[in-house]
Amino acid sequence: MKKIKWTELIISVVAAELTGALSALLSGNFTDTYAQLQRPPLSPPSAVFPVVWTILYGLMGISAYIIWQSHGDTITAKKLYIAQLAVNFSWSIIFFRFGALGLAAFTAVLLFALVAAMLVSFSRMSPLAAKLNIPYLAWSAFAAYLAVGTFILN
Repeated sequence: MKKIKWTELIISVVAAELTGALSALLSGNFTDTYAQLQRPPLSPPSAVFPVVWTILYGLMGISAYIIWQSHGDTITAKKLYIAQLAVNFSWSIIFFRFGALGLAAFTAVLLFALVAAMLVSFSRMSPLAAKLNIPYLAWSAFAAYLAVGTFILN
């Protein structure tokens, strides 16, 4: 096993977490907006989202570190990581700040597809990096269901 480069690992995790924090900050008052919307069955309370996303961003950061340390052709994996992170960043802003529920539903489905592609790409370089993103894949599928359902109901 390679020696862990702690500074790089911490930077990778903090960068992912800051992406989520900045997106939340730019999204406005999501708690009030969320409470006012008709939501599909199984919609969790708003307090669940920050907890889940904090964990997922941490796992994303760890897996990104692993991929950045990998040898071989990692260009596709890195591009997919950055693409899904950018789409992830934009979703809350589209949904909460702009109230564009249709675009947010499309964005959530796109995010799921990008996370799935990223997981496949990561698996070619590091099974561990891919496995760390299985919860993210599951949550992004659930988030897509919630976004599409919310769009339909509103």
